[in-house]
Amino acid sequence: MNKIEAIIRPEKLTDVKHALAETGLVGLNVSHVTGRGAQKGVLVAGPRGVGSYSIEMLPKVKLELVVSDADTQKAIDTIIKKARTGDIGDGKIFVTPVADAIRVRTGERGDQAL
Repeated sequence: MNKIEAIIRPEKLTDVKHALAETGLVGLNVSHVTGRGAQKGVLVAGPRGVGSYSIEMLPKVKLELVVSDADTQKAIDTIIKKARTGDIGDGKIFVTPVADAIRVRTGERGDQAL
C-alpha cells in the first residue's frame, strides 16, 4: 500500500476527483492549503495608481489517498493527466509506503481495509 499526497491547483479538484472515481478510487481526503514552490508566488497589478504587489503563498488543494500497490501508478497517472495545465504551479505528487491500514468499523486490515 502507498499513501499518495498530491498538491494541485484548486480549479483542478473536480476533474481529478471525478477521474479517480471513474478508475474506482473513491476514498480520499481533501485539504485547502496555501504554499509556494518554484513559482515563488505571483505579481499582481493593483488598482490604478497603486502599482503592483506580490502574493507569495498561493491557494492549493492537497489530496491524500491510500491505495494498493497495484493501483498506485494508475492513481498517479490519473492525477497527472487531469491536474496538468503545462504551466508552472501545477503541483507535486508524493508517494509514501504505508505499513498497514485498519478499518475501524470491522477491524479489516491491509488492502481489505481500503
